[in-house]
Amino acid sequence: MKKIMLLFGTRPEAVKMCPLVTELKTRSGIETVVCVSGQHRQMLTGVLSSFGVTADRNMRVMKNSQTLSSLFAAVLTGTQKALADFHPDVVAVHGDTITAFAGALACFFSGVPVAHVEAGLRTGDMRSPFPEELDRRAIALMASYNFSPTGQAAGNLIREGAAPERVWVTGNTVIDALRYTVNENYTHPELEWASGAPLVLVTAHRRESLGDTMRGMLRAVRRVALERPFVRILFPVHMNPLVRKAAEEILGDLPSVHLTGPLEVRDFHNILARARIVLTDSGGVQEEAAALGKPTLVMRDETERPEGVDAGVLRAVGTDENRIYLNFMKLLDDPQEYSSMARPCDSYGDGFACRRIADILAI
Repeated sequence: MKKIMLLFGTRPEAVKMCPLVTELKTRSGIETVVCVSGQHRQMLTGVLSSFGVTADRNMRVMKNSQTLSSLFAAVLTGTQKALADFHPDVVAVHGDTITAFAGALACFFSGVPVAHVEAGLRTGDMRSPFPEELDRRAIALMASYNFSPTGQAAGNLIREGAAPERVWVTGNTVIDALRYTVNENYTHPELEWASGAPLVLVTAHRRESLGDTMRGMLRAVRRVALERPFVRILFPVHMNPLVRKAAEEILGDLPSVHLTGPLEVRDFHNILARARIVLTDSGGVQEEAAALGKPTLVMRDETERPEGVDAGVLRAVGTDENRIYLNFMKLLDDPQEYSSMARPCDSYGDGFACRRIADILAI
């Protein structure tokens, strides 16, 4: 019996790893252990519940006013204890979080093979996104299995020196997640509020965007809301109090804008599937929106997901207020511009990444 431990700790990681948990649990000859760091607390619990996944170990590492260094240390220590208790043959980590980096390092110290899900994404800028670009590059140095979402990501790893026979192109597991969550008969109060109007979904939370940069992004949204009051704009606001403060100050008085707390994954995916336009600085939302055929403005200076930009369904508009405003208005006002971007894109996978990953891990 091969024992595989899946280690993750944030909401986005959980969205992308829970379908893999489900797939691995269908395989005979594999014992699946789920270990969560608790890097996110409430948001993580909601995702686990949505997918029917139960954690075998929760480190509960998150503390108020925690630094990246203290978080890293807590996950490193917690993973070492989990390895000693569960004795896994392989540990799968996801993406580019502190949980993934610290967990992979603990495995490296203990001689346990690491499987890196969503391997090979790169911007080329170590400070953007921060600290994610460092995290994913460091994990690549330790991984025995590199599961890349795209050929471009796989090529990045091979150019950096990864052995080609340890790199597999599987697609991204987030596309698998959409198969679990999106429901044709879904309803929600926010959709009723937006009924009959174009719905724009906005997300913004990146650490490097906090402060004046994010305020400029939100001012661009405000300008459009004032000039096109028939548009309904939904902004599920991240739990970071700095994001909440900026959103309430800049957008909180507008009747055409709804600020909510973070949405559960099923709510978010189904609302995304019914949105007309998306503005985001998120990585995963770029993939989800592209798969669902939603024209998306990426409010970042670099993206590690260039495939959607190359396909024409994502547009990298940077963080400049005026540039965001002009591109937002163009998508609203120019039908030809909109239709050129409004098409599903399979660049990030076909919904069967977890099956491919499980096949490889089962060997």
